[in-house]
Amino acid sequence: MQKTPFLSPTPTRFLDNVRKGRILALLRRGELALVFLAIACGLLAGLAVAAIGFLSRFLHASIFGVQGSLSGSALSAPVVVLGPLAGGVILGMIVLVLSRWRKKPMRDPIEANALYGGRLSLTDSLIVCLQNIVSNGFGASVGLEAGYTQVASAIASKIGTIVKLRRGDMRILVGCGAAGAIAAAFDAPLTATFYAIELIIGTYTVMTLTPVIVAALTAKLVIDQIATKGLTISLEASGPLSHSDYGPAILLGLVCGGLGILLMQAVSSVEALARRSRLPTAVRPALGGLVVGLLALISPQVLSAGHGALHINMEASVGVATLSGLLLLKATASAVSLGSGFRGGLFFASLLMGALIGKIFALMLGALDPALFLPVQVYAVIGMSAFAAAVIGGPLAMTFLALEMTGDFEITLLVLAAVIAASLLVRITFGYSFATWRFHLRGETIRSAHDVGWVRDLTVSRLMRADVRTAERNLDLETFRTLYPLGSTQRVVIVDTDGRYAGLIHVPEVYTDLTDRPDTNPSLDRFISHTDDLLLPGMNIKQAAALFEEGQSEALVVVNNLIDRKPIGLLTESHTLRRYSEELEQRRREVSGEM
Repeated sequence: MQKTPFLSPTPTRFLDNVRKGRILALLRRGELALVFLAIACGLLAGLAVAAIGFLSRFLHASIFGVQGSLSGSALSAPVVVLGPLAGGVILGMIVLVLSRWRKKPMRDPIEANALYGGRLSLTDSLIVCLQNIVSNGFGASVGLEAGYTQVASAIASKIGTIVKLRRGDMRILVGCGAAGAIAAAFDAPLTATFYAIELIIGTYTVMTLTPVIVAALTAKLVIDQIATKGLTISLEASGPLSHSDYGPAILLGLVCGGLGILLMQAVSSVEALARRSRLPTAVRPALGGLVVGLLALISPQVLSAGHGALHINMEASVGVATLSGLLLLKATASAVSLGSGFRGGLFFASLLMGALIGKIFALMLGALDPALFLPVQVYAVIGMSAFAAAVIGGPLAMTFLALEMTGDFEITLLVLAAVIAASLLVRITFGYSFATWRFHLRGETIRSAHDVGWVRDLTVSRLMRADVRTAERNLDLETFRTLYPLGSTQRVVIVDTDGRYAGLIHVPEVYTDLTDRPDTNPSLDRFISHTDDLLLPGMNIKQAAALFEEGQSEALVVVNNLIDRKPIGLLTESHTLRRYSEELEQRRREVSGEM
């Protein structure tokens, strides 16, 4: 007989198990326990960000010979081309190994929270992070934010798995990991908090806010001890804002929204082109690296995430043509990098491109009358946040990013107006952020991190009754009445002679007006309904509810597949809606923290 952990014959081990069980029970219960777990997640996220950043800088120094930012350094021609090319070759080798070793697609934090209750594989996440470090370290035009959030969220998920957190708490803890990563990367805890709430968790409650902001602050304190401060922008005095300043800001937001949509579609177009080319998946990163290297010959500012390039272009006085050329180069390099298979994010790249868009916009306004408009740097900050909100999502997160970078509350109000305009345009005309757009291309119907995984888990096969009553279609009416007297059952599934589904009979209808009218037609056909309305076992509860509404039926038959059409169960609309309501209430309780 197998012994349970609490029935160990050793008294010391027994007491240890008791204590361990009590500790785990305490960690699973209560908001305060979640805060302590959030502190642990923030601490580990800060250390992870520092380690990933160190490895990336080490590669930049070893390959390109630079000590500062890669995109802000002067580089020689051979290394500019060979760096991304070599990175593509190495990444292709990693992809080749992974194609034989790990077949399943790797989840990211948004997908994990939306579909799987926050469950992330730490091994898969470390692999994604390694690919991100190689991509960024060898100069591909991607940021490290994907690696930061992937590893930090996976660590949080691992902690939640060990403690055996409830689904709702697990999702919050994964958000804590992501918040810690962004706070450490940008030295911006408010930005990180709302990034996690808007993009990773998907819902806001007081219970959600507390652990997430604790994790962000913890990560910031950790990174402050071991790394330099994040990006700050000093704006020249512009005087008090007027109502007329909001019009150009909103217009800039709309421009950023439209260009953000173009960038997301450009990435998917490059991916589609790569697939149509029939090049092996392992070869595509090398070809993409070569293209990025050739673009970097024109301007090394397209390399890596673009930290140095952002500093340079915020301060430099250059014309519209130069800024437009750099914007086109950076957008192309980012699209090629991601579309060819390099791993990384567009967070910082979108900040750089947004700043360029803002400066171009300001210079074009200034050509009309410089005295009527705000300084160029102000529009660069507005464009930076608006474009990032269009591509990444998280309008409040991007608004707080502008506030934490500049410390200027009045300018932040203009940023908020532009960000809302950009987000609204993208939501109405496109409907996706960059992450959810890529999910859509994979066939996933995820629009946000809202927990919809329970909908998929609650399938027709789990809801249906398997004890269905059946009768062959060729039975006459009297035989059917003999087999199924009034009151014996409500519904009978009709099948053909080969057992294929043919329809559904509501038994009371067979006995309607039985005493008043002789049956002139002994066939069952006139009582059969819903011949083409049926359910499949893999359908989720939401799809089933939609079919009930469409077919105007109180019950539908479940068949094994659309080819054989063998009846395997029956599902009623009332049971479906009741279970749907029960699950919704359970999720509401989890979000609000009720037991």
